[in-house]
Amino acid sequence: MFNCGDKIGIVCCSNGQKCTYAEKIKRLENTLIDIGLQPVFSDYIYEKESIFSGMAKERANALMKFYKDDEIKGIFDISGGDVANGILPHLDYDIIANSSKMFWGYSDLTTVINAIYKKTGKASVLYQIRNLIYEHKEEQIADFISTAMHNGTDLFHINYKFIQQSKMRGIVVGGNIRCFLKLAGTEYMPELDDKILLLESFEGAVAKMETYLCQLRQMGAFDKVAGIILGTFTEMDREKCIPTIEALVKRIVGKDLPIVVTRNIGHGIDSKGIIIGQEIYLEE
Repeated sequence: MFNCGDKIGIVCCSNGQKCTYAEKIKRLENTLIDIGLQPVFSDYIYEKESIFSGMAKERANALMKFYKDDEIKGIFDISGGDVANGILPHLDYDIIANSSKMFWGYSDLTTVINAIYKKTGKASVLYQIRNLIYEHKEEQIADFISTAMHNGTDLFHINYKFIQQSKMRGIVVGGNIRCFLKLAGTEYMPELDDKILLLESFEGAVAKMETYLCQLRQMGAFDKVAGIILGTFTEMDREKCIPTIEALVKRIVGKDLPIVVTRNIGHGIDSKGIIIGQEIYLEE
């Protein structure tokens, strides 16, 4: 995927980074350099007005600048939050479709990742590169180097358990449930037929999850998809909510749809990556 010395673009398509995060961003830069990559930061990383690092078109142009630069071999978004979907009308999907580079991001970047797949058929990685500097950094760095620098699969190897049925196959779509639903009714929402729907969440307890799941059901999502992967639901897990997310999902989707759960995908700093827009096969 990457060779030693390759340049990679660093963007913030969602909320800008707080200026107080500058030391962490510098640590990330140094870590990437130590790995053998050359990070190039966009001009729209830190908050300038409220939570914005720039207007939607400016953030979109910063992303497209990296797509157009042949020296940039991959693009990593280090943000999350709320405003990434604002850039979607300003992206040049023809240029993205003809590019060999992959986009990496998580959380609110679910909107961008799924829009890229819908508009271009290209895969992206649901993963937060900032995991390389946090508590589980040794394992994260080892997995990243193995996968991104040596064509391994460690970063994408997830442990999972079937809680319904015993196998599933399909192209993965989805990500953060709240952010994925921002695409509903828009031209950026992927087709769900025969897909594997990945769902995870950071904020939100039972009421919000029930609302999101009911919206998906009313969209016909659970009649179309070939399976569901449930990642971590941080607030529900922390608050030990009853019913659990597994119970909520099972009672809404019925008994026939395959469902797996994994602790390896989500907002945790120990989370691994998963490729959105690529086929996956899981069996018990």
